[in-house]
Amino acid sequence: MQIRILLVEDDQKINQLVCNALKKEGYTVDPCYDGLQAFQNFKNFDYHLVILDLMLPGIDGLDLLRQFRMDDNVPIMILSAKTEEMDKVYGLGLGADDYMIKPFSVSELVARVKAHLRRYMILNHSERPNGRKIKLGDLELDLHEYTVSKGEQKQNLTRIEFELLKLFMTNPRRVFTKTQIYDAIWEDSFVTDENTVMVHIRRLRTKIEDDPSKPRYIKTVWGIGYKWGGEE
Repeated sequence: MQIRILLVEDDQKINQLVCNALKKEGYTVDPCYDGLQAFQNFKNFDYHLVILDLMLPGIDGLDLLRQFRMDDNVPIMILSAKTEEMDKVYGLGLGADDYMIKPFSVSELVARVKAHLRRYMILNHSERPNGRKIKLGDLELDLHEYTVSKGEQKQNLTRIEFELLKLFMTNPRRVFTKTQIYDAIWEDSFVTDENTVMVHIRRLRTKIEDDPSKPRYIKTVWGIGYKWGGEE
């Protein structure tokens, strides 16, 4: 199967540099230079990964991220010149899987792309029994559809949200440190700061908790990490 990547970057030099590097790896790359073009491409084609600059003409990168994440669980990597921690936290909170600050190493970007694609392909194209589910208490995780249900409510999950919830639900008695979560979820995709895990868990809580400020399913173990807090 041919891997197709949407590259959204208005800087022509960066766009061409990244595009050439990815094509050398055998990927099909659709380069876009503005938000409107990217939005149309995303609607018209099926992509396996999106690389997205935030400061774009036409449609802002964050607005694109919101739209993309509403419709798909495809991995989304942000490229940005914004170096403030809150910018990174905000982008990850909207559903991005990764965040790279400019200037960046092209070889590292390619390595991250490979890591995200590898995990995405495993999740979305492995053969699994239809209807295979994990159910703990009133929460049900569908391993085929990558959704979580509570009663009549069903929520779509991003790749990382799905893997986080699966990790906790399959290890309900274990306390995970942030480092252990890095190893289990991100593996070799170069994510190394604690805020990244915190942001994705916070986003997951908004989908499964009645009151995310008082979580019942994913509990914080102060000074250590996180654990499953729901029924077993």
